[in-house]
Amino acid sequence: MLETLLLIVSVLIIAIVLLQSNKASDAGQIITGGNETLFQNMKERGVELFISRLTMLLGLAFFGISLALFLM
Repeated sequence: MLETLLLIVSVLIIAIVLLQSNKASDAGQIITGGNETLFQNMKERGVELFISRLTMLLGLAFFGISLALFLM
């Protein structure tokens, strides 16, 4: 039962991470000199905030289920 739930949570984490916006391009601007966006206060809103929180919850669920399986 827990193994199946862990598998489902794992697949959901992979899908949610792939849906997140690409923040790596912002980090690349540090090297190329695009510092106008470096210190901007970028708040997540709407769907981005939901996806970010869902990723955190799924990560915590993954950790909890994995720990429960380890201790069994």
